[in-house]
Amino acid sequence: MSSWQSYLDEHRERFLAELQEFLRIPSISSLPEHAEDVRSAGEWVAARLRAAGLPTVELLETGGHPVVYAEALAGADLPTILIYGHFDVQPVDPVALWSTPPFEPEIRDGRLYARGASDDKGNMLVPILAIEALLKTEGRLPLNVKLLLEGQEEIGSPQLAPFLAAHRERLACDMVISADNGQWSETEPSLLTTLRGMCALQIDVRGANTDLHSGIYGGTVQNPLHALVQLLASMRGPDGKVLVDGFYDDVRPLTAAYREHIARVPFDEEAYKAQLGVEELFGEAGYTPLERIWARPTLEINGLWGGFQGEGTKTVLPNTAHAKLTCRLVADQSPARVAEAVREHVRRHTPPGVRVTCEVLPGTAQPYRLPEDHPGNVAAAEVLTELYGRAPYYTGSGGSVPVCELFQNVLGVYTVGFGFALDDERFHAPDEFYRLSSFYRGQEGYCRLLHRLARG
Repeated sequence: MSSWQSYLDEHRERFLAELQEFLRIPSISSLPEHAEDVRSAGEWVAARLRAAGLPTVELLETGGHPVVYAEALAGADLPTILIYGHFDVQPVDPVALWSTPPFEPEIRDGRLYARGASDDKGNMLVPILAIEALLKTEGRLPLNVKLLLEGQEEIGSPQLAPFLAAHRERLACDMVISADNGQWSETEPSLLTTLRGMCALQIDVRGANTDLHSGIYGGTVQNPLHALVQLLASMRGPDGKVLVDGFYDDVRPLTAAYREHIARVPFDEEAYKAQLGVEELFGEAGYTPLERIWARPTLEINGLWGGFQGEGTKTVLPNTAHAKLTCRLVADQSPARVAEAVREHVRRHTPPGVRVTCEVLPGTAQPYRLPEDHPGNVAAAEVLTELYGRAPYYTGSGGSVPVCELFQNVLGVYTVGFGFALDDERFHAPDEFYRLSSFYRGQEGYCRLLHRLARG
């Protein structure tokens, strides 16, 4: 047994007690009344990093919630990694659905229940404990390590982009390792290689200058609701293909090798349908469900409103109708170019008799694709194979994690996900929990990963 492994075993109970202490801080970044709690969590993290033995630790201002920066530099000739995570958490409502108070951690059946236990305090603390074990037993780290731990991830990291730009030289590294990540199951590891991007739009249709009596005026003027339905129907075919000109122009084709990676990932279609309560799946023809979620773009209507919606009947021609859309994007699509393609489609397909505006909404995200053979992925795959006794699946996410794109654009490096959360751990929901087995496995994993990355 290695000396760092013995150290982890020896201090297991202390580390667990420290995580419980960390979880008692209600660091909810979205609620102004908890701003001081977010800062307290940052101060706790900074103190914990100092206790771990890192020589440089700072709590830095962003104009919003703070970030914690730390570094331990082993040598100019060694590779440098930047470890990322966050110490803010989601709100806890509805509190009545929690089995125990969300900020009073409780262990039940090998699981630690508390808000932030899995997302991301438990996973974020793991690499700090691994770094402590290496510093205390080996005297130094096997490579240069920097840490950037933020307090505003749950509100979209609004100040992180300018912060990264202002500290670009200090944060320079060969790759980012994100502790805000997970594995496929308790017995099956995975590596996340794709994230979809996003753009959002709102369409507003205006007809007459007021609502009209449908009997007196029906048949003489355009109904904005009919016009909107016609316009939306023109955007997607019955086979799920998006019909907006230029929508697929920049989509990176799926390689045979990548489709093989996806095909290896377990997917039970019948169980999936049962879980969702649908009788059949729908999506772009020619692709499997996982390919559609992880590697194909979509255009979806998120909201549709206008006219009378109360009980009974009101014979009215509404003078306005509205819709909200989002497009989920894949490499190498640009949110700006796709949004403009949708706006141009709206201009060209607007029915007669109405005026239409199409506004791009805030909240864009760039798609992200990490090459499967990236050195960080290779090292992480080797470590995960050792930990789980089997090779990891290469997976994707239909959602967006803007920080990956930020690191790529500002620092010029890829982000490798190396966390140990599992999808069923109820992050963002009542009774969030973190498996203690993952907490301990992650510490060993990070010790192995740092040594593996140092060897190149």
